[in-house]
Amino acid sequence: MTSKVRHPVPLLFPNSAFSRLLPGSARTTSLSEVVCMRLIAVSALVLAAVTTMTAPAAAAPLYSVVDIGSLGGSNSFGIGINANGHVTGYAQISGDVAYHAFLYDGSMHDLGTLGGGDSAGLGINASGQITGNSNTSQGASHAFIYDGTMHDLGTLGGASSVGSGINASGQVTGLSDGHAFLYDGTMRDLGTLGGSDSVGHGINASGHVTGWSNTPGDVAIHAFLYDGVMHDLGTLGGSYGQGFGINASGQVTGTSFTAGDVSLRAFLYDTSMHDLGTLGGTFSDGRGINASGQVTGYSSLLGNAAAHAFFYDGTMHDLNPFILEILPAGFTAGNSQAYGINDRGQIIAYAQILDHGAHVATRSFLLTPVPVPAAGFLLAAALGVIRLRRPKLHN
Repeated sequence: MTSKVRHPVPLLFPNSAFSRLLPGSARTTSLSEVVCMRLIAVSALVLAAVTTMTAPAAAAPLYSVVDIGSLGGSNSFGIGINANGHVTGYAQISGDVAYHAFLYDGSMHDLGTLGGGDSAGLGINASGQITGNSNTSQGASHAFIYDGTMHDLGTLGGASSVGSGINASGQVTGLSDGHAFLYDGTMRDLGTLGGSDSVGHGINASGHVTGWSNTPGDVAIHAFLYDGVMHDLGTLGGSYGQGFGINASGQVTGTSFTAGDVSLRAFLYDTSMHDLGTLGGTFSDGRGINASGQVTGYSSLLGNAAAHAFFYDGTMHDLNPFILEILPAGFTAGNSQAYGINDRGQIIAYAQILDHGAHVATRSFLLTPVPVPAAGFLLAAALGVIRLRRPKLHN
């Protein structure tokens, strides 16, 4: 059976002002813009701290943001990021007739397909090798490695496969014929936790894999860590859990039901599973983790009316305000998800773009951390010693 990469997203409104950003017109927010946008709130905190002679709380992160563009179509979905800040994912080509895997290294590159209509990039290593899946000319969906050319990795013997993660050695994990695999020149079945199915999502430098598997009798789905043996990581008390990202230390992030299956929560696993909370709603999902144990993913807001990308460093931070700052007047960022984070703290996320409430496109954004200004600088600005202006954004 053919598995095709499809997302139910509407086409770009052709007469919308947002079309000025399409295709591929990356815009960045300067450090001064980002700082000024948040200056008043941070300065107030500094003044309060000085007044009370109490040390201020740890500052929230600041980011510069780039819309990485498209392949000529309306929508793009950034999924993986490497140590150099290069990104892979999938985007619509001109005419919105298909999705193709891409490499972003400052500009967007179409990686093509294995002969079929659609492809998607899902993981990228430091060398720029990419894995994902593509339709073949026979209509099947196969995992690939791209290193300037797209190579078909085949399957475990059946019809389909998907490559989800790739490490520095070019080892790939993913899914084929219902089981997680590890590819290192040959595709090997990693088995299950005793149930019917398993999927590999993330792989680290040691070739250790995380993902999910059915338990015996298929009564539950649990996150696993594979290091030659598949280990059950359990859950946060519920019947379901998945591991998505794994770092060099073997820390894992993913999502799990809490007791009674009442809430899905992002977790960090480091010999035990820790609930990372939410942005106010009842669900969250951890997708990427770096060497410092920082996590990115997405979470519902209060009332579950929307879900926003987050960054977690002991506190869960909403990333939508940073995306909103670079959008033209009248546009807002709707639901968003963050999938990858590198050791520099750069994050790849995508967000629905709304024109006065109407969804006109989904775009991918690269968020790069910028230094938090010193407290003395903020205090001087708050007292009027330094005069700051927010530069006007030209669309």
